[in-house]
Amino acid sequence: MTLMRLTSLLALAASLLAAPRGAGAAEEAELCVGCHGERGGAGPFVDMAAFGASIHGKNRCTSCHADAAEVPHPAKPAPVSCGRCHRVETQVYLQSDHGRAVARGQAEAAACKDCHGHTHVLRNSRQAGSPVNRKNIPQTCSRCHEDEARMKPFRLSERHPLNSYNHTVHGEAFRAGRQNAAVCTDCHGSHDLHGAANSASRVFWKNVPATCGRCHANVQTVYQISMHGQAAAQGIKDAPVCTSCHGEHTIRPMADRASSVWRGAVTKTCAGCHATERVNLKFGLPMDRLSTYLDTYHGLAARRGDLRVANCASCHGFHDILPSSDPRSSIHRANLPSTCGRCHPGAGSRLASGWVHGPPSGKHWALGLAQAFYLMLIPLVVGGMLVHNLLDLGRKAAGGGVVPPPHAELRLTPGERWQHGLLFAAFFALAYSGFALKNPDAGWTALLAPFGEGGRRDLHRWAAAVFCLLGLYHVWYLVWTVRGRFVLRGLLPGPADVRAVQARLRWYLHRGPRPAEPGPYSYPEKVEYWSLVWGSIVMVVTGGILIFTNWALRYLAPWVPDLATMVHYYEAILACLAILVWHFYLVVFDPEVYPMNRAWLTGFIRGRRRPGPRGPDAGEP
Repeated sequence: MTLMRLTSLLALAASLLAAPRGAGAAEEAELCVGCHGERGGAGPFVDMAAFGASIHGKNRCTSCHADAAEVPHPAKPAPVSCGRCHRVETQVYLQSDHGRAVARGQAEAAACKDCHGHTHVLRNSRQAGSPVNRKNIPQTCSRCHEDEARMKPFRLSERHPLNSYNHTVHGEAFRAGRQNAAVCTDCHGSHDLHGAANSASRVFWKNVPATCGRCHANVQTVYQISMHGQAAAQGIKDAPVCTSCHGEHTIRPMADRASSVWRGAVTKTCAGCHATERVNLKFGLPMDRLSTYLDTYHGLAARRGDLRVANCASCHGFHDILPSSDPRSSIHRANLPSTCGRCHPGAGSRLASGWVHGPPSGKHWALGLAQAFYLMLIPLVVGGMLVHNLLDLGRKAAGGGVVPPPHAELRLTPGERWQHGLLFAAFFALAYSGFALKNPDAGWTALLAPFGEGGRRDLHRWAAAVFCLLGLYHVWYLVWTVRGRFVLRGLLPGPADVRAVQARLRWYLHRGPRPAEPGPYSYPEKVEYWSLVWGSIVMVVTGGILIFTNWALRYLAPWVPDLATMVHYYEAILACLAILVWHFYLVVFDPEVYPMNRAWLTGFIRGRRRPGPRGPDAGEP
């Protein structure tokens, strides 16, 4: 049987040799199929149907297997060289990272078949079944690059590039079926693939703008005009290119919170260069751009998560960043009114006369004065309260106990208890939400974390509205009701209160008897009440400026919102400390009312050493 097959093959070979030039591939294939067309035959099996459907199906077998032109051919023909036909592509490939790795004998490196598929079944790249069809490229590349063990020796920056690519704006667009979505070869190249450190690479830092510009031509044009683009073109390595801001395998849409160019992340992204000493010193840039921004109204609001306020790009631009000296720059003096006016209609020209990052010599003098005032006032006031209360506590503890009261004293009517309850709720909500806005990342703000910055801001403003309405009602109550006028007269300070303070101090120092209070309200209660009134006025005024910022910026100096922010914050600290140190002592820790003054619940107070107020207890609406 073998002899008969060999005879027939020799006869076929003889007929092919005798055939005229140009009689071709079909007869040659018929000759080769004698050995390679059957599984278990004399040579490696070739599926001739699949080969015929491939892009090489019309070629002679000997166009690739040149040393098999005669039958029988060598038992182990020489390896096929794709370069015999694909000369240009092969020359490019041999200079690539893959080609050089193959030349060094690294078996892990990708050769032609690893990307294009086996020669006998290789499809045109336009066919859906081709491994190098655009739809299949991410999966083709990932066969090697997602294999962590295989890639480990090469220490690549992306350990799982397909996974990271799938979460980018390009990967999501690709998975959504958009034909123009960038795939691996659009950025990294195909036959000309090089590592990012190679100056010939498409992803070499200096080449990145041109690579991205193949799809984003308009953006590239604008970027080339910008100061960043000009610096990159001059070869300054510290100049940011596309990937410096947008990332590489982390490029996400601007609306995505994970994006480095999301509104809430832009300042951090810019600060990656502009807050570093190395870059600022090298290029003579100001060292305080980030800190002075964070100290402004915009910066403070941004730190607490307000996405509506201006960030770096809001003023300086994105791809079109130019120095302030350039007339085309959005921060050029002549263009500032329109730049600021995008967010603050009608206030642009006024804002243009101020400073965004603060005056060249530092903060405005008013801000410095206010800060110095509060840094002195807070410790003096709170410290004085603490000393007073410690003296009171020590004297009462040394006096042998509390004198039983002769009777229960009406202190708060039902209406006044409702006012106190609303004030307590509004004050607590204001303090908690306000400090949560100032310190959005603090652990104690977890209660408001699910609501985000918007929820904290809304809670603060609704509590402020309740506080203001309660204040208006309280003023009406004091003026228009009999009981209110009596309470107001009792709370007004006078010379008797000065004498009461002196007498109380003598008692604290064991220099005199314990004095009786000169009226229905003691001087500690009067101090607390009028401190609340003054603090409320300050908080309402400064809070109103912060809420109605556009109005303030239109009619007031540009530094006023910054001053309002500072005063609002320091006054809140003072108010909260006063409540903790002064009010809590009066209603909880004072030995004469401990463990609690229940007047806010029952209306009556016990433990006074003077006659209770004989004023009216009615007259409320």
